[in-house]
Amino acid sequence: MHVCHRAESGAVCVLPANRSISQSNRPSSTSPVSLLSPCVATGSSTTPRHRTMEHEDFTSLAGYWNSSDSYQFSPASVIVPVVFSLIFLLGTVGNSLVLAVLLRNRQMGHNTTNLFILNLSLADFFFIVFCVPFQATIYSLEGWVFGSFICKAVHFFIYLTMYASSFTLAAVSVDRYLAIRYPLRSRELRTPYNAVAAMAVIWGLSVVFAGPYLSYYDLIEWESSYICMPGWEEWRRKVMDTSTFAFGYVIPVLVISLSYTRTIKYLWTAVEPLEDMSESKKAKRKVTKMIIIVTILFCLCWLPYHVVILRYLYGDFPFNQATYAFRLLSHCMAYANSCLNPIVYALVSKHFRKGFKKVFSCLLRKKHRNKVHVLHAAHIVPGFGAGSTEVSQVHEENNRCEPNPDSLAVPSGSSKHLHLS
Repeated sequence: MHVCHRAESGAVCVLPANRSISQSNRPSSTSPVSLLSPCVATGSSTTPRHRTMEHEDFTSLAGYWNSSDSYQFSPASVIVPVVFSLIFLLGTVGNSLVLAVLLRNRQMGHNTTNLFILNLSLADFFFIVFCVPFQATIYSLEGWVFGSFICKAVHFFIYLTMYASSFTLAAVSVDRYLAIRYPLRSRELRTPYNAVAAMAVIWGLSVVFAGPYLSYYDLIEWESSYICMPGWEEWRRKVMDTSTFAFGYVIPVLVISLSYTRTIKYLWTAVEPLEDMSESKKAKRKVTKMIIIVTILFCLCWLPYHVVILRYLYGDFPFNQATYAFRLLSHCMAYANSCLNPIVYALVSKHFRKGFKKVFSCLLRKKHRNKVHVLHAAHIVPGFGAGSTEVSQVHEENNRCEPNPDSLAVPSGSSKHLHLS
């Protein structure tokens, strides 16, 4: 089975878990195969047979990594599922905690940076939930068993979340520059309303740019199974993939680089020494530091992947064990980016650490209260009056852990801001 990973400028496909194209005539082929290589043919033909010829060449060179003998160990068949499982676990838990902390924060609606962090966490969470589980199955299933709709939808969500993440990082870099360089003059522009409007524009543009990928991928029948792979002609793929690389990576990175270069220059040349700074300015520095770390991780995690794709599209990309291992590593790094941000928030921001601890403590208290309530109900005489005191106590304690219903409200004229330092 081929299934294509989160890609900007070229599909990357995986063969059926228990087969190797170059050795498909061998009945004893049973070990997992994880062959990551471009799906499109080097020639003008777009037939499935022509497109799989590259896989034949690549498989014959992958050797130890791609063994189809049942008795020979295949590292990729073990390493990649384990990595994907860790990414799914860390990403789901981490981004859920970030969302919980931000949504419980009574002043989140007053701070544009918090709203952009919320948007970034949503994009990562959607990618983890809607994409990673399907990608993980390619190392254990015979073919793509989820049908044509899921094949298209998964890749649409992959590109949708990729665009949303890069656009959000670009927007927050501009927001940080305005907050530090023009703290007073930018107040009218940096409002929660404008931040929400920017988030709507970000998702709208992401849908527009990711929309073509709903027709980009399709199911191709191969032997007794189906594979999920690009169905477009090569020239159309080059145009689409190059445009995705330009608008989804290069332009956002340029905006980010320019914004943070000017921000850092101003911080270290135009601001008073750190010991003389106000608490507000210190907090702004720490928030900017945290966002810069998140941005650098995004760029570094996706850079190897783009290098591979660009080399394939416009250069010479040999099929051998070294390039196979590098391609595999590039995909693991790109996927891992969706679970790294919560770790950065926890390490850099004391407010996030406090928020995480509070969420955990509330969950533990709620679990303990439920257990106590069940034990209490099992020993009381049936009747509402006998258990009313317990119910009242549980309800009162629950209120301490529930978010304030007005937590997202923005009072008119409010000037309060929460700095996640």
